[in-house]
Amino acid sequence: MDKKADFRNKILQKLRHQKEALRLKKSRSITAQLYLQPEFIEAVSVFFYIATKGEVDTAEMIRGSLAKGKRVVVPVTMVQENMILPSELKDLDSELEKGPFGILQPRPECIRQVPLKDIGLAVVPGVAFDESGNRLGRGGGYFDRFLSRLRQFDIPIFGLAFSFQIVTNLPVLPHDIPVTRVLSA
Repeated sequence: MDKKADFRNKILQKLRHQKEALRLKKSRSITAQLYLQPEFIEAVSVFFYIATKGEVDTAEMIRGSLAKGKRVVVPVTMVQENMILPSELKDLDSELEKGPFGILQPRPECIRQVPLKDIGLAVVPGVAFDESGNRLGRGGGYFDRFLSRLRQFDIPIFGLAFSFQIVTNLPVLPHDIPVTRVLSA
């Protein structure tokens, strides 16, 4: 666990110190890659994380997906239940507010729960990924628990990362859920 924490802190520091213009340029490149993936093209509903400072930006992906007529689903963090609730998002600019941990999520009156089986593709964050698709999160376990629930429906899971977030091997625990593919720039 100490090894994971040390590694997590090093990558988070790199994320914090990346120049904003470069972050947005790389995010646009990753967005273009996403739009070309067969799993994205075929998906009727796409689950996206809402990016926090330093992460691969998902705002353009969300807006583009809505413009393409896709159903967009985003996480609502349910702290007491210790889980993520998938909720349909219809308007990125008007339906969100800061939730637990300072991450944007739908306001209570805008929560529209989506059954997991209705999600065609999940796009998730990670502090780091390895070449086998293993994912290192921020340590709360919310996405690992969510991804383990998605697994039962055989839903493809894409991680988004900057090139410095991809390493050869990550320390893995039994509850860690790998992603299907990592898109990076």
